[in-house]
Amino acid sequence: MVITKTPFRVSLCGGGSDLPAFYEKNGGCVISTTIKKYMYITSHPSFDKQKTVLKYSKTETVKNLEDIEHAIFRECLKQEGLEGLEITSIADVPQGTGLGSSSSFTVGLLKNLKCYKREYISDAEIAEAACDMEIKKLGNPIGKQDQYAAAFGGLNYYQFNKDGSVFVEPILMSKESYKQLEKNLIMLYVGGEHSASEILKEQTKNMVSAIDKENGQKRIVDLTRELKYELEHDNIDFVGKSLDENWKIKKTLANGISNPQFDEWYEKAIKNGATGGKILGAGGSGFFLFYVPEKNQEKFRNAMKDLPEMEFKFDHQGTTVIFVN
Repeated sequence: MVITKTPFRVSLCGGGSDLPAFYEKNGGCVISTTIKKYMYITSHPSFDKQKTVLKYSKTETVKNLEDIEHAIFRECLKQEGLEGLEITSIADVPQGTGLGSSSSFTVGLLKNLKCYKREYISDAEIAEAACDMEIKKLGNPIGKQDQYAAAFGGLNYYQFNKDGSVFVEPILMSKESYKQLEKNLIMLYVGGEHSASEILKEQTKNMVSAIDKENGQKRIVDLTRELKYELEHDNIDFVGKSLDENWKIKKTLANGISNPQFDEWYEKAIKNGATGGKILGAGGSGFFLFYVPEKNQEKFRNAMKDLPEMEFKFDHQGTTVIFVN
């Protein structure tokens, strides 16, 4: 038996610049942190060696890998040449909520299968393998930030180069500032599940065909670089400013990212102590992340009490094998 634990991520700034349509022309960058919410993948030999059993939101039992409905399971098992396994996935947070769950699943599954085969794979290799699986083999219109965040873990600056390579640089700040940043971020659940693919398809198309959309994404990249500088100089309150500007630009990049209800909640949050925020992930549903200075948090929570809060802590480690029998 092999069990892997892979964190989910919270993106602070730069999302969208990790899409190939943008970074291959302009280069991109993202700052994100992983959190202590995880995807767990368990694998062990099936009782019936002729069958592969997969348990996620549904259960599949097949004799031929080609018959697997779940595309990531199917293609990963085919790639690694493994069958006759029973594999179970369990997550702390539902899919489609903007925390990079699909990529955490892919990274965790590939890590698990490599360990099952007793093959070593580095963080960079597992991240790139997951990108290759999701973007190239499965054709999902997504970027690279989620796979790298899940593989590396921690609070990092990710640079997406025009040639497709990715540089990963930890954000260096004082321990006190790091802890205060963790305290000042509040996540509220707005409900629902979204199809990131449809929003990202439109966003990709807009960045290619509309110069104002591309310029908006360029400003988000500049803002991300500014945020890196400010965090490394312990100016954590800049996070609120960057979230606010990032959100105002992001809403214009594609339909479905925001809606009148989201805008109403956002204005209410700002009036009650938040200095910035944004919907996590592609948009449309899931979690709102807000930066709220500690002195304003009681007022903020009282005002926003209709939206459930999900408490979280920062994670410091990427995908990990936590058990091998």
